[in-house]
Amino acid sequence: MKKRLLGNSGLEVFAIGLGCMGMSNGYGPVSDKKEMISLIHAAIDRGVTFFDTAEVYGPYVNEELVGEALEPFKGKVVIATKFGIQMENGKQVLDSKPETIRQSVEGSLNRLKVDTIDLYYQHRVDPNVPIEEVAGAVQDLIKEGKVKHWGLSEAGVQTIRRAHAVQPLTAIQSEYSMMWRSPEEELLPTLEELGIGFVPFSPLGKGFLTGKIDKNATFASSDFRSIVPRFKPENIEANQILVELIKKIAVGKDATPAQIALAWVLAQKPWIVPIPGTRKLERLEENLGAADVELTAEELHDLNDALSKIEVSGERYPAEYANRVGK
Repeated sequence: MKKRLLGNSGLEVFAIGLGCMGMSNGYGPVSDKKEMISLIHAAIDRGVTFFDTAEVYGPYVNEELVGEALEPFKGKVVIATKFGIQMENGKQVLDSKPETIRQSVEGSLNRLKVDTIDLYYQHRVDPNVPIEEVAGAVQDLIKEGKVKHWGLSEAGVQTIRRAHAVQPLTAIQSEYSMMWRSPEEELLPTLEELGIGFVPFSPLGKGFLTGKIDKNATFASSDFRSIVPRFKPENIEANQILVELIKKIAVGKDATPAQIALAWVLAQKPWIVPIPGTRKLERLEENLGAADVELTAEELHDLNDALSKIEVSGERYPAEYANRVGK
């Protein structure tokens, strides 16, 4: 069992978590509920203790799925969920007013079938509500025993510092992978300084780093990647150079490209816990196998050197989503 601590918080989880969003939101048609519950149970059988969801995934249905699947394992697993994005007329709206947070936490507790949320993230920073107010609202929930730990998703370092000063943060969630290394510039040094854990989502570049996506790939309109610039055919083709590098290393390590991509994330810092998502048992097992892939300091140095020479084509978000990150 390879476990990791998220910063100085004392929250310990298996080195690789399971992102559950794609089971019911964002990546094409919704999966069969019974099959997904079985997959979550299979993850637990293989040592996974950390599961990630959010109020807005569905909305609501992903929390309901996770709640039903994990009910028999109360107290033995860590559930992270998120507040701060509401759906209005089919569009996502940021809302982190204290009264909205209080409504959200009650709904999440009910759907997740728990008395306390282990890790509660603000899903995106709300420019209309000072982060100190948000931190104060969550602090009240912690005092009431409704939340144990809190975090921010896709927040900028100044916001993180301000929030942490009011109520210490346990984790920050943001995209991070060989394809998206911006967190290395400011975010990771800040988290190390403050003793906050890091939970990267999309550590496989939304599937791209598995090596199974080429320029002929098509995405359903219900698949978020259909509107992501990075997944336009010309960018997919341009970025194959990155996949070829990963494949070459994978052969030498007797691993798959996905395992190399995850092992690279794990090797950056001991307080990083990636949360790749999947809907397939074989992919789950492949991803968890990355915890056993060791990259030496020399291998990591050579790999980072090679990565620094590759310019990734295509933005990671369309403009309307890009405007909400790094605040």
